[in-house]
Amino acid sequence: MGDLMTGVRYLGQGQKWVLRNGRWFGFGLLPALITLVLYTAALVALGFWADDLAAWATPFADDWSSPWAGLLRGTFTVLLFAGGLLMAVLTFTAVTLLVGDPFYESLSEKVEESEGGCPEGPGIPLWRGLWISLCDSLYVLVRALAFGVVLFLLGFVPVAGQTVVPVVALAVSGFFLTLELASVAMQRRDIPVRERLRLLRGRKALAVGFGAPLALCFLVPLAAVLLMPGAVAGAALLVRDLAGAPADGEPAAREPGQPQGPHGPQGMWTKPGRPDGTA
Repeated sequence: MGDLMTGVRYLGQGQKWVLRNGRWFGFGLLPALITLVLYTAALVALGFWADDLAAWATPFADDWSSPWAGLLRGTFTVLLFAGGLLMAVLTFTAVTLLVGDPFYESLSEKVEESEGGCPEGPGIPLWRGLWISLCDSLYVLVRALAFGVVLFLLGFVPVAGQTVVPVVALAVSGFFLTLELASVAMQRRDIPVRERLRLLRGRKALAVGFGAPLALCFLVPLAAVLLMPGAVAGAALLVRDLAGAPADGEPAAREPGQPQGPHGPQGMWTKPGRPDGTA
């Protein structure tokens, strides 16, 4: 329960940080606004062409008598738009992070600098960083969709499908949302995506506490835009806890009672290799 509330606290601290630093709040809004406009245009186009797509996908229903052809194509249209909306919710964060990679990298660095000690980035070109972010996002998205399909099918189970499954779905969405947001600060530490996943699995409650409330808010498009800068800031603070925060060459201190991380003293992540973390 402690880690769950710690995750919620990091989310709140991130929102407070950007509100105290208004310039960075506005700076972080731009990528989310661009993504919102693109997604809105795509969903409007999907809604406009959905009937035609339904007719194109069900040519076998052309000779069906009324009302069966209309019912089939109406159901297809609803499911098509619902699927597009679901994909928009699942991919909004990943696409926003890709669109705003330089913005959010600068924001995340500023948050860490304000806390004392910010690790130097891996020193790779911008195009390569974007490529790595794209590959990492696809890696996460495939796993999130796999869970989504299973939970969708479990939703048809009587009682549990209407009570337990939605709660589990929210927790899973929150976990993967945290993984996406934490990738900004973790990529700066040159932590590969599989290791990010392992680190967060080690503290699932922390990830869910941070991401689940955010996932609920992200169901409202405008809320997603307004909360995105603070979410990136909060994720930077969370990563300092999860992977360790260097300050003058030393790992950041933890609060009493907090567990050590799996990769060295006080949670400091080191690259696989020799005990000192060198390759």
